[in-house]
Amino acid sequence: MIEAAVLSGVPLPALIVGPDERITVMNPAAVAMFGAAMLGRHHAIALRHPEVQAALMRALRAAEGGVARQVVPGPSQDAVHRVTVTPLPQEAGVLCVLEDLSEVEQMGQMRREFVANVSHELRSPLTALSGFIETLKGAAKDDPVARERFLSIMEREAGRMNRLIRDLLHLSRVEAEERVRPTALVEMVEILRSTKATLRPLAEANGVTVRLDLAEGLSTQVPGDADQLVQVFQNLMENAVKYGGAGGEVVVRLTPDSLPKSSALRIEVIDQGEGIDPRHLPRLTERFYRVDSHRSREKGGTGLGLAIVKHIVQRHRGRLQIASEQGKGSTFAVILPLE
Repeated sequence: MIEAAVLSGVPLPALIVGPDERITVMNPAAVAMFGAAMLGRHHAIALRHPEVQAALMRALRAAEGGVARQVVPGPSQDAVHRVTVTPLPQEAGVLCVLEDLSEVEQMGQMRREFVANVSHELRSPLTALSGFIETLKGAAKDDPVARERFLSIMEREAGRMNRLIRDLLHLSRVEAEERVRPTALVEMVEILRSTKATLRPLAEANGVTVRLDLAEGLSTQVPGDADQLVQVFQNLMENAVKYGGAGGEVVVRLTPDSLPKSSALRIEVIDQGEGIDPRHLPRLTERFYRVDSHRSREKGGTGLGLAIVKHIVQRHRGRLQIASEQGKGSTFAVILPLE
């Protein structure tokens, strides 16, 4: 049958509904989608969406082509298809071609959420700055005590916006480079020691001791981008000090590990904090996701740090693992291939 031969070369799911409203031809992509049992059955069994049904009936009865949208609910996300309906000549039926738009729809939703989140994060400090500026120009113009207090708050809010913009730029750059694997060799022990030294003032201010636990006799050079790896472990160690230290100890442990195609290094950042509810763990690396929004903002968090960590680790062909138990602290582990 010539229609079947032609449709077999179409990469999208395509089928023909005959004048009797039954499916007469299905290409391999359509068989994979609906199952071979649909051949010869009424089209409504496979294409149940009312909008698609209406377009099909117009094509069958009035030879009028059209486009319909079909949404099939799924366990994790909906499958969205654009169904193009085209009447065939000589009353041979109707050709239906389904184009999967699920990924496009998901990306559009992510962009909308991203813009909404950025707008929300910037609105609060901008509103505060506008209010204090207005106050300083009016009622507090000649009040040095109030002026000093308001200027301190304005400085903090401006710093918050600056950190957000900095992290957005970092995230954009990391995502742009994610498919380019680093080739320079980086000494991980040096990175961990320099990061610990950089965070010493913060650790002392929080009454936290950061201890390096480095296994002896290991090869600790990995292919990597030194600046990005510093950013990874500075973020993880800073989070451990701020949220998990609580006057105790943060341990940074380096041990051997393995990945499917390479031996590897495992670097764990272990805190003794209150831990994280298990329901939050799968979402910790999402942009702007926070376990405690108020506490995170108070401590200068932007909600982007772990998203940046995830993308950097992916660029290095590594893995990020998070384990936590409430009341017993958290462990953030980065596994980096040695080859």
